[in-house]
Amino acid sequence: MSLLYKADPARGRQWGELLAARAPNLAFHIWPEAGAAEEVRYLAAWQAPADFLAQFPNLEVLFSTGAGVDQFDLASLPPQVRLVRLIDPGLIEGMVEYAVMATLALHRDLPHYLAAQRSHRWEPLKAKRPSQRRVGVMGLGELGRAALRALAPFGFPLSGWSRSARSLEGVDCYAGEAELATFLGRCDILICLLPLTAQTRGVLCAATLAQLPKGAGLINAGRGGHLVEADLLAALASGQVSGAVLDVLGQEPPPEDHPFYDHQQILLTPHIAAMTHPETAAEVVLANIRSHEAGEEMVGLVPRDRGY
Repeated sequence: MSLLYKADPARGRQWGELLAARAPNLAFHIWPEAGAAEEVRYLAAWQAPADFLAQFPNLEVLFSTGAGVDQFDLASLPPQVRLVRLIDPGLIEGMVEYAVMATLALHRDLPHYLAAQRSHRWEPLKAKRPSQRRVGVMGLGELGRAALRALAPFGFPLSGWSRSARSLEGVDCYAGEAELATFLGRCDILICLLPLTAQTRGVLCAATLAQLPKGAGLINAGRGGHLVEADLLAALASGQVSGAVLDVLGQEPPPEDHPFYDHQQILLTPHIAAMTHPETAAEVVLANIRSHEAGEEMVGLVPRDRGY
């Protein structure tokens, strides 16, 4: 029985050291070295090999090394192969830090001040109090709920939207298409932490952005596929959106001439909002392997009918 790792090799070596100490009977390999193919029961990957189902006929569990699973084709997975997303305390901690950083950056007009600095301009703006800046989160899973808890002490009026109804203390919750417009209308800063599915692809589009209050800010730390980039550029040009903090793009890395690089109203980071930490991620995967071996349900198991 073995676990095959296919992601960043440097992190993989850390995984190997941790697992050797905690599970010496579990063989561990880093792609492309896979050991005996018939021994591979577990695959931890950001992107799986193209023909991995044929290569590893006894595979039982595919672990995502990230919080999302949209990079995998669920329809191609046979019923006996379970798909598990990573619910890692270190990853959640990173996303919370990013959400707070990005919210405060827009709340305190950081895009304006960075542009003014580059142009040698001294242009103070009138600051708003947090109680005057409504913040909404799209996606109320582990990441969204953690971000809202971290933002609460600042005093922002908070709201959240998800596909199905949720109830969170101190948060006005909305659900489904019927309540989306109401939710958007009260978001002075909108944070997207949705999973990427067929239903959420392109959700940050002209129609959605138009329903935000005039001059709202946008934060996308979900997936690049959530955002229609041309629609954001148009909303920034019209003043409908005043600034954006983006950690994900449709193409990563983007071409050198991508308009977001030099846009004065956009803060762009290279998909670093929530990075997995080997010391916590390996522990989560190992705990799930032990649960699977014991016939217990794994944390982060992805329901096939839901897709995330």
